[in-house]
Amino acid sequence: MLNRRRFLHSTLCFTLAGRQVFAQTRSYDLIIRGGRVIDPSLRLNVVADLAIRNNRIAAIAADISATGTEEIDATGKLVVPGLLDIHGHYAQDAQGPHICLSDGVTGWVDAGSAGADNIDEIIAVARSAPQPARVLINIGRRGVIGEGDTADMSLANVEAAKGAIARNLDYVAGVKARLTAGVTGNDYEVLRRAQEAASYFNLPVMIHMGQSVTPMSELIQLLKPGDIVTHMFAPPPNAIVDDSGDIYPEILAARRRGIWFDVANGRIDHLRWNTFDDIMAAGFWPDTISTDGFSTSRSAPGVIDFPNIMSKFLNFGGMAMEDVVASSSYNASRLFPFLRDKGTLNIGAPADIAILELRQGSFEFLDNYENVRVGSQRLFPFETILAGERVPRA
Repeated sequence: MLNRRRFLHSTLCFTLAGRQVFAQTRSYDLIIRGGRVIDPSLRLNVVADLAIRNNRIAAIAADISATGTEEIDATGKLVVPGLLDIHGHYAQDAQGPHICLSDGVTGWVDAGSAGADNIDEIIAVARSAPQPARVLINIGRRGVIGEGDTADMSLANVEAAKGAIARNLDYVAGVKARLTAGVTGNDYEVLRRAQEAASYFNLPVMIHMGQSVTPMSELIQLLKPGDIVTHMFAPPPNAIVDDSGDIYPEILAARRRGIWFDVANGRIDHLRWNTFDDIMAAGFWPDTISTDGFSTSRSAPGVIDFPNIMSKFLNFGGMAMEDVVASSSYNASRLFPFLRDKGTLNIGAPADIAILELRQGSFEFLDNYENVRVGSQRLFPFETILAGERVPRA
């Protein structure tokens, strides 16, 4: 005779079994077959089929016997959550969002292209992007598009920034402060003003670091939990490491109190191999990998595309594939509210997926100082799925 616990257990098993059979016999909108499914949010790394129905992840199983209206053979490929680029400049060009999408980027943030005087044009591109996108407003009211960011301190206008944010609260996700000497007057004061504007709306600040006048050990004190240090591999002067390659104690303390550290590879001054080696050897891995990319980045040998940047950490950073995928997707989803349901392949999540090809061979990788390293593996974009739909290659 069954007691209550055994009865409930048998009923639950029967129900789950019934659901499994039902899942296997129903058809799906799209099935990705035979790829290595990697999802750090689920601690998943397994060869499996992945099924999509109604624009959401519907099933992951070793062998889905049901049929799909459309199917993709991903044998030998990696199936990962859609890549999330929290530092790009794709909104400077109407084609930018489409180009990065075909490289696997299913969500992005424009990091300070525009300030209060020219934010409307950038936000218009973000609104029309095929994938979710938001904008960081530059504390310099003319932004990167204009001249000098905040070399003229009058351009770091808190009230102008606050007014522009208030008009666009649905699309402004934070405030950007570029703190490099030559484009910034008093970098400490510029950051203080950026923090004033951001804190009024409870938004994060992202600081562009490297080659600043003020040491990072001082600038970091102005940051609050949830703020972001981008270009973390920029070399001295005033890097996150000293001249001996040791990470400043203030930087370690900042991570402990909730400051995020982002790659933003870019084209100039942002990544040098020896600084990269010092930081990675210390175990100070990036929270997020990003490109600092534009619509023209495919012609920039040091950038090319998001998977190329990921490959640098596979070859030279000592990071396992799961760690690289986490820094390229799930970790970024924790930074901005509009990305909260991204970066995962969990059942019921939006079906935003990057299918990547990992090739073995001899590949050149550049830092921002024309230094070349040769690696044995490189990731290439293969397919992008956005909201359950296959995206044509741009």
